[in-house]
Amino acid sequence: MKILDTLRAKRAAGQAVLATNFYNLETLLAVMRAAKAVGEPVILQTSPSTLQYTGLPMAVAMARAAAVQEGVTAYLHLDHCNDLALIRACLEAGYDSVMIDASEQQYEANVRATRVVVEMAHAMGVAVEAELGTVPKLGQAAATVDGLTLPDDARRFVGETGVDSLAVAIGTAHGFYKQEPKLDLARLEAIRAAVDVPLVLHGGSGVSPAQWQDAIRRGIAKINFATEIKDAFTRTVKASMSTSDEIDLRKTFPPAMAVVTELVAEKIRVCAMKSR
Repeated sequence: MKILDTLRAKRAAGQAVLATNFYNLETLLAVMRAAKAVGEPVILQTSPSTLQYTGLPMAVAMARAAAVQEGVTAYLHLDHCNDLALIRACLEAGYDSVMIDASEQQYEANVRATRVVVEMAHAMGVAVEAELGTVPKLGQAAATVDGLTLPDDARRFVGETGVDSLAVAIGTAHGFYKQEPKLDLARLEAIRAAVDVPLVLHGGSGVSPAQWQDAIRRGIAKINFATEIKDAFTRTVKASMSTSDEIDLRKTFPPAMAVVTELVAEKIRVCAMKSR
């Protein structure tokens, strides 16, 4: 089953797919073990900075090998990219989906950039995600009402680009929150009524499970989750190494991996509407 089929099936079932970034072998295995434990598919996301760190061939080989090793359905997705050369390279490397992020440009420029990627990706049978509205990135100001996605714009954007899934701005942001955001669920309902493509929630870290599930019930089919993974892994490694002289990385990393596995497993359960 292709990624778009899975997103549609999950949405029809009142569920969503968790999309997690990975940064190295340890975070990748931690995520895959969580998916295996819960028995649900997962989307493995690489950002351009991660690909710069690992190299594209290495990231693809690691993700595919981990999926086979753990017996998990895992889709490979390029997250937040506006570099056409890198998007093309990921398409050629066998990615299941790519995200063209031209959301910081004017509407017309976003449409043009997205349309180019859709044409390129669809020729290779690959799904495309785009973003409409402002989901603030790290270091940017908090979201404002003016930056939220308008339902009529969403309808136009999907029609004009042919995009397969749409990341919407309904009050979330990337990175840490000073206080938990309040999602604009009425706006989300209106967007869902306006378009039929799977909707994506970025900035899932720091948003309560209850709000995740409220959003899923209103049409969110994919939730991006990254910041809490980095935070949990790094904090655990720091804590364990501060109390030990152990230098064997095969012993210092597993406690952090276990913490991430438990964290991600719980988020997968939330997306699948499963209890522990």
